[in-house]
Amino acid sequence: MDLRFLLLEIGHGVATVTIHRPDKGNALAPEVLEELTEVFEGLGRMAEVNVAVLTGGEKFFSAGFDLNFIRTLEKVSNEAFTALFHRAYRAIMFCPQPVIAAVGGPAIAGGFDLSLMCDIRYASQRAKFGQREIALSLTPIMDPLWRVIGLGRAMEVALTGRIYDAAEALAMGYVSKVFPTGELLENVGQIARQMASYDRQCLAETKRLGQTIVNHDLDGAMKLQEWLFRGYIGSEDNHQRVDALLASLKK
Repeated sequence: MDLRFLLLEIGHGVATVTIHRPDKGNALAPEVLEELTEVFEGLGRMAEVNVAVLTGGEKFFSAGFDLNFIRTLEKVSNEAFTALFHRAYRAIMFCPQPVIAAVGGPAIAGGFDLSLMCDIRYASQRAKFGQREIALSLTPIMDPLWRVIGLGRAMEVALTGRIYDAAEALAMGYVSKVFPTGELLENVGQIARQMASYDRQCLAETKRLGQTIVNHDLDGAMKLQEWLFRGYIGSEDNHQRVDALLASLKK
């Protein structure tokens, strides 16, 4: 891929996608969104990738919309850009592989939304989060936010436009863990490589299960989970992993 605003590194089953527009705080211009869409739509075809990490590095995640470009839009001519934004969102959310957000700095407005599209979020102590659309007379992404932190808290985030620090984001359940400044990417890399060592198809099925389970009643959810479990238990890979675990317990 010919990338100008992203860095793509693949190794040990992990694709690390870094937004690289540091002079603009990794702001989301159309060209950045086009590259994000291209990369994440392409990852599903990469058999060597089991897990993806989306980051902006240790200093930034993304300051959000490129406001200079947003200012040029008119209501009668905004369709192409809004479609591009949501195509990029969907490319991340529906990427077959699990996607981890490693948030090293501000994730604001559109940058917050990018982190929201990921399956797991980790942050550094200097990270900040804010769904600032309301302050710009824009409507927010409420779903899947309410699925992650609950409807009441999602309403607060969306309606106040507050900026939250990493500790607050952890307390509300938006991020899973906060790492010391400068140590985010090393720690997330270790987590991603461990995840990538698991069965590729099982990872993908588990991600899809997490996305669909909220749409089932309890009985339907239990039946779906039983059906999926039966598809994996007793498989050759399952046997090999059980044998390896039993052998390690004998040491």
